[in-house]
Amino acid sequence: MKNVDEAADAVGESKFDALPERVQEALGELAGAAKEGLLALSVGVGLGVLSELMAEEVDDVVGPKGRHDVDRAAVRHGSEAGQVTLGGRRVAVQRPRVRAADGSGEVKMATYAHFADRDPLTAVVLEQMLAGVSTRRFSRTREPVGEDVVDAERSTSKSAVSREFVGRTGEHLGALMARSLVDVRLAALMLDGLELKGRCCVVALGVTTEGVKAPLGLWDGSTENTTICRELLADLVHRGLDCEQGVLVVLDGAKALRAAVNAVLGQVPVQRCVRHKERNVLDHLPERDRPAVKRRLRAAWKLSDHAVALDRLGALSGELAHSHPGAAASLREGLEETVTLQRLGVHEQLWRTLSSTNPIESMIAICRATSRNVKRWQNGDMCLRWTAAGMLEAERQFRKIIGYQHLAALALAVEKDLAATRAQTTSNTISPAPTTTITHTTEPAATLAPAH
Repeated sequence: MKNVDEAADAVGESKFDALPERVQEALGELAGAAKEGLLALSVGVGLGVLSELMAEEVDDVVGPKGRHDVDRAAVRHGSEAGQVTLGGRRVAVQRPRVRAADGSGEVKMATYAHFADRDPLTAVVLEQMLAGVSTRRFSRTREPVGEDVVDAERSTSKSAVSREFVGRTGEHLGALMARSLVDVRLAALMLDGLELKGRCCVVALGVTTEGVKAPLGLWDGSTENTTICRELLADLVHRGLDCEQGVLVVLDGAKALRAAVNAVLGQVPVQRCVRHKERNVLDHLPERDRPAVKRRLRAAWKLSDHAVALDRLGALSGELAHSHPGAAASLREGLEETVTLQRLGVHEQLWRTLSSTNPIESMIAICRATSRNVKRWQNGDMCLRWTAAGMLEAERQFRKIIGYQHLAALALAVEKDLAATRAQTTSNTISPAPTTTITHTTEPAATLAPAH
């Protein structure tokens, strides 16, 4: 790769003097900006054009200057200092003022209002902060727009950048937590917790029947406990999430999440993350035994036959019971939920995606990356804002999941499974208790067996 000559991007004193005389005369007052480079020259021209546009709008509203008009609706009222947004900074300009002819008040100028809008500034601040730029270094990331503009710029200080970021992330948090879920048909729902140095945010990720991943919501607490998880699920239901037709819930095995799912969503099928289960079992084993057990676990989970997979895992648990009882107990805990997808007859491609919590952990990894510069989490609102910003940043990078073509079949299987479970529960509830008949019989005398 050829090295780029840094001097080639700037028009220095000698290069400016080498320009044709007619070009130097045409630049006029912009000669200083031209010496600082093409971008600074463009900014100078742009600010000049902005002044002309504002003056032209005043002529349209008030009429040409110096011509009396008895029917005019507004009059000129001088000018005052204003600010417009330019490349992540606020730049001072002189804006013309216009007042209504009847004295009712000032008339707003659309041109100035458009360029004075702070949304582009807050958008740039948010983008830079999520990319890892700290508030202290924000001003160093701005493009060179000329010394005159830089000397008069505003909203690039640490506190100003922080205020802009807090405002924009607050808006994003409100928008995320207000999303309507009435028209969302989920095939799978994933829940997990994000630790933030002493605090915890429980987040929810949905997978629609079209294979699109969507952040659904989050809830703040001190730990990943049942109450926090239940509040999050209740909020999703309140916003319109319909689980009556059934949804597959994918969890990492946390008991708090499992209890919350039972309390709010009922008897929906649950798939335990096989990667978490594998790590939990292997942590109970010495290093020499881990590779063999790992191979057997993965071979069993890859089987499409539910009964055979369950038998293989049960046999492995029995073998470990004597030599490593802790590993056997860890494997037996929630064992059937690690093969829920096989019970539902899910396609192998879709099993690769939904057999673990990797999709939601990928989103959490992006949340951690965007907030890596935060040194101290001051309060719960700060945790929620940063996490929501990270979730929405991750949403921009989402693609359809592997095996999305088979999600419709999964939704039907989940619906049938839930209907069968509910029918079984109803049958057990309303079935009459068996009648017990008491008969009096003469019990034979007990005979003691001889001791061995």
